[in-house]
Amino acid sequence: MDPNKPQPPKNPKQSVGIYLAVILVVMLLVNAFVLPTLRSRSIHEVDYGTFLQMVESKKVSKVQMSYDQSELLFVATDDKGNEALYKTGAFPDSDLVNRLSEYPEIQFTREAPRENSFLMNFLLTWVFPTLILMLPMIFLMRFMQKKMGGNSMMFGMGKSGAKMYVSSQTGVKFDDVAGDEEAKEALQEIVDFLHNPAKYNSIGAKMPKGVLLVGPPGTGKTLIAKAVAGEANVPFFSIAGSEFVEMFVGQGAARVRDLFKQAKEKAPCIVFIDEIDTVGKKRDGGGIGGNDEREQTLNQLLSEMDGFDGSSGVVILAATNRPETLDKALLRPGRFDRRVPVELPDLKAREAILKVHAKKVMMADDIDYKALAKATAGCSGAELANLVNEAALRAVKCNRRIVTQADLTESVDVVVAGYQRKNAVLTPHEKEVVAYHEVGHALVAAKQSDSAPVTKITIVPRTSGALGYTMQTPDTDTVLLSKEEALAKIATLTGGRSAEELVFGSVTSGASNDIEQATKLARSMVTRLGMSESFDMTALETVNNQYLGGDATLACSAETATQIDREVVAIIKKAHEKAIGILKENNDKLHEIARYLLEKETITGEEFMRLLNDTPAPAAAE
Repeated sequence: MDPNKPQPPKNPKQSVGIYLAVILVVMLLVNAFVLPTLRSRSIHEVDYGTFLQMVESKKVSKVQMSYDQSELLFVATDDKGNEALYKTGAFPDSDLVNRLSEYPEIQFTREAPRENSFLMNFLLTWVFPTLILMLPMIFLMRFMQKKMGGNSMMFGMGKSGAKMYVSSQTGVKFDDVAGDEEAKEALQEIVDFLHNPAKYNSIGAKMPKGVLLVGPPGTGKTLIAKAVAGEANVPFFSIAGSEFVEMFVGQGAARVRDLFKQAKEKAPCIVFIDEIDTVGKKRDGGGIGGNDEREQTLNQLLSEMDGFDGSSGVVILAATNRPETLDKALLRPGRFDRRVPVELPDLKAREAILKVHAKKVMMADDIDYKALAKATAGCSGAELANLVNEAALRAVKCNRRIVTQADLTESVDVVVAGYQRKNAVLTPHEKEVVAYHEVGHALVAAKQSDSAPVTKITIVPRTSGALGYTMQTPDTDTVLLSKEEALAKIATLTGGRSAEELVFGSVTSGASNDIEQATKLARSMVTRLGMSESFDMTALETVNNQYLGGDATLACSAETATQIDREVVAIIKKAHEKAIGILKENNDKLHEIARYLLEKETITGEEFMRLLNDTPAPAAAE
C-alpha cells in the first residue's frame, strides 16, 4: 500500500456499526457473568437445620418450594431486623407441611409450573440494558455537537460550520468602511452584478467567481467583505480556513462540499473564507512533509469552484495576508479571478477612519483629527479603532464623560510606546543620560533637511521598555524613500548614542533598539534598495511574508556576505560621524534643551523648535 496515496474517507455508518458491535459484546458479557453473580449475591444460602431454627424462632414469614422440589426459598428476618431472601436445599421431610402449619404467620406454597415469557426475558435482558448504555452516549454526543458548532464526529461530520448572516445582521455598508477606496471600487462591480445580473449576461460578460483580498492584518478585509454582502442585500456565509482542516481524514473535503451546497441553495449569496492560506497552501511533492488531509481539502475546494457557473450568483471572497504561500491552481483565472489589495491607510484614510470610530464615542468639539492622523503613520484600521477606545477608557478613568484631544494624544503614545511606567525608578544620573540621549535624536533630526520634523520628546519610561522616546511626524505620507532620506534616518538613529559619547564620554545599553533599526535600514539599502556603490542594482535578499514583518533571506556567496557587512558598517560609521559633528556644532543647545527636558520631562515639538531657534515663548492670553 502506497503511504503517499490519499486514503479514502471513513464512512460514518461504519463507525456506528463498530459502536453497536461493541455494545453487543458488552451485553453478552454482562448477561453471562455479571447478572448471575449479582443475583446470587442477593440470596443468602443456609443449611436445612438453620432453616428449621429460624422457623421455630418465628423469623420466617414466607416459604416457597421450587417446582422440582430441589430447594426452598424463604423470606426471614435477619439479626438486624431486616427482611432478607434465603435459600436452602430441600431435605426429605414429609412432616414439613405440618410443621409449617403450626405457625399461622408463615405463608408457604409451591412454585407453579409456568413457561417463561420470551418477550419479557428479551426486554429485561437485552433491550433495557442496551438503552441504559446508549442513552448517556447519545446525550453526550448531542452535547458535544452543540459545543463544537454542529461538527462532532458522529452527528455533525461533514457540516461546514459556516455562519450565515443576512443583511439585517451584518448591518455594514460601504459608508461604514472608511478608506480603501480602490478596494471598494473594485468590489462595487460584484454588488452591481448581484443586483443586475441580466445587464452583464446580455453582453456575454461573466462575473469573477472569486475575489482575493490581500493585505496586512487589521486593514479591514473582513469588514469589506461584510460590506459587499450588506450592499448587495444577499446572504453572507463566513468561515475561517482553519475550520476545514481536521485530524479526521476526509472531513475537510466534506465540509467544503457542504459549504458550497448551502451556497447554491441560498444563491445569490456571498461566501467569505477568512485566512484561506490555512487550507490553500502550495502542494508539495507528496513526500514526508506532506499533509494528505489538507491537500484533499484543497483539491475539493478547487473542484467545487470549477463546478458552479459564475452566473449562478455565488461569489467567493477570500482574505489572506500571505498570498505568496497560496497554490497556483487556486489563483488562476476561473477560480480567484481578481486580486484586490487592501493596504494600510494613507493620511486621508486614517483621518476618515478616526472620524468613523469617533462617531460611537462622546467626543469634544475641538478634536484635531488631522494631527492624530499625522501621528499615526503606518497604523492599520484596527489599531486606529483601538486608539479611540483607549482614549475613551482614559476619559472614564479621569471621571470625564467626553473624550478630549489630550486623551487621544496619550492614546497615540500608548499605541507607539506602551503605558507609562509610574513605578519605574531612575537614578538622577540615568535620568540625565536619557534626557541627553533623546535631545541628541531631536537635534540631529532638526539639523537635517531630509528628516521629518520633531513633534514630541519625553523621558517618561514606558511599558515597552523605552526609557524615553522622540516622535517625528512627517507632514505628508511618502511612498518612495530616497537615499538621502535613508541616510538621514540612520544619522538620527545614531544621534542618541552620539550625545552620550559627547557629554559623558561613555556609552550605555539605551541605544540597543536604535542600533538594531539603523543596521536593518543600512542592510536594506545595500541588499534590496540598490543604494550601494559596490553592488549597484543587484538584489541580494529575498523578502518573505511582506505583510507579516517582511523577513528577508540572504541569497549570495560567503564572500559577498562579507563585503555586504563591510559596506553596512561603513554606512553606519559615516552616519555616526555626521551625528557627532551636528551635536558638536550645537553643543550649547544640546545642554540647554536637555536641562529644560529634565525639568519638564515632556516637551512638544513647538517648544523644542522655540528653544532651538531662540524664539521667545508666546505670551499667555489674559
